[in-house]
Amino acid sequence: MKIGYIRISTEDQNTARQEVLLHDLGVDEVFIDKASGKNADRPELTHMMEYVRRGDTVIIESISRFARNTRDLLDLVERLTEKEVEFVSRKEAIDTTTPTGKFMLTVFAAVAELEREYILQCQREGIAIAKTKSQYTGRKLLPLPDNFERVVSRWRAGEITAIEAMWQTRLKPNTEFMENGPEAELDDQLGYNRYDY
Repeated sequence: MKIGYIRISTEDQNTARQEVLLHDLGVDEVFIDKASGKNADRPELTHMMEYVRRGDTVIIESISRFARNTRDLLDLVERLTEKEVEFVSRKEAIDTTTPTGKFMLTVFAAVAELEREYILQCQREGIAIAKTKSQYTGRKLLPLPDNFERVVSRWRAGEITAIEAMWQTRLKPNTEFMENGPEAELDDQLGYNRYDY
């Protein structure tokens, strides 16, 4: 079965052009979202990803109508591939039923990884420069919640688990505290590293 996906950015835009193209390509079912490409909440895309079955082919007009960025594209196509669903983007001439289409996706994956490495490298360089100027101090320590001491006492007495203590204080595992003390002890019990971002 051929499945089409259309996205327009606003209610004012018209889906007719994309619908005609998909009709001409013999699409059996069309899912339409009216949302910005930056918006991760695309209900019809979610519905389509659940709807497709092995042997189906998802056809789109262009990648910009389907994915928010390269990483999003690769994740979506990977999910389709896991379901043994093919993918075709008309504008970019990507067709995973062909060796060339699969190669194009490999190129996209390589570019996405390169972009990610460049971002991380720039981030590391920026932090290194800030450290030499004594401008980088890392994440700020947060104040302890009002109920912290009481909850830790209950945890030490064995009345509640470490997980329950974290839940009651509404703290996240990556919250940073002082280096020593009950808060560090509680972190150690949970097996978390407070400095993992």
